[in-house]
Amino acid sequence: MIPVRHDSVVVDFDNAKARLKVRGLRVFDDHDIANSLTQGLGLPTPPIPPVFPVPAKVSFDIEWNGAIEMAEVNNAPEHFKGTFFATNTTIKWSSEQEGFAFESEAPNPARNLISVLGSELNGVFFA
Repeated sequence: MIPVRHDSVVVDFDNAKARLKVRGLRVFDDHDIANSLTQGLGLPTPPIPPVFPVPAKVSFDIEWNGAIEMAEVNNAPEHFKGTFFATNTTIKWSSEQEGFAFESEAPNPARNLISVLGSELNGVFFA
């Protein structure tokens, strides 16, 4: 888990809205999922060459904007309940490292397949 500043997150759950906005977060670029999971050692099968992680910075702005549908779940035997909203969501994302930079296309709600904003209680918090 990578901590972010407290003011990076704003939630208005009653209106099914939230925003996560982060700028210049220092991370390691692992190149691909195989090298991320193996700490840069790659995989023999399928053959994925080892790539050592490099320092990078990422920025992103994610907005969950209003309910399309709502579902309430209450599973007492599993000590779990929650309220979940399918929402319109947009994401803008960029990354930079030495010699390379990337920026996503402009946010477009029509490109979103599914996004959920939820609140849940479980375990000892279940009541």
